[in-house]
Amino acid sequence: MRIIGISGLPGSGKSYVSEIAIKKGAKIVNMGDCVREEAKKRKLAIGVTAIKLREEEGEFVVAKLTIKKLKAIEKSIKENIKENIEKEDTTLYIIEGIRSPYEVEMFKNSFDDFYILSIFASPKTRFKRLKLRNREDDNSEHELFYERDQRELKFGIGTVIALSDYLIINENSLEEYEKEIEKFFSTI
Repeated sequence: MRIIGISGLPGSGKSYVSEIAIKKGAKIVNMGDCVREEAKKRKLAIGVTAIKLREEEGEFVVAKLTIKKLKAIEKSIKENIKENIEKEDTTLYIIEGIRSPYEVEMFKNSFDDFYILSIFASPKTRFKRLKLRNREDDNSEHELFYERDQRELKFGIGTVIALSDYLIINENSLEEYEKEIEKFFSTI
């Protein structure tokens, strides 16, 4: 089992890496989805839930939820394999949305073959993308966009990006970005 954690501020292009990885047979676990599920249960905003979870259960909480989800996927795959169980597991898993060094630490301690890929795009580029994407937790007001970035930075995402194994700058065309992603996958 190989695991790639993807980090980057909102709108940087993490989901596109996952889309390409799915075409390569990868299984995706989105950390934001884990928080969104918890927010729905609590009937709170996603950002509020992300903060509350960490306050209540510590900095590792979202990583724990993600690992639980990943292991359930892995178990399901193994149960469905009709071939020799002794065969090495070459499944590629993508953990999308790593935000803190605590999460990286937990993943590195939990998985031997774990790498971090970070995607960088300027605030101006990301803001344009978020306005177009229009997901529930995206903001079309610049002040709210800035506040979200600040929250993510407080979680430690800047450290994760700085200490990544790989970094892709996503400021050009989609075609150029796709080439960079393909280049990344050819190196792992």
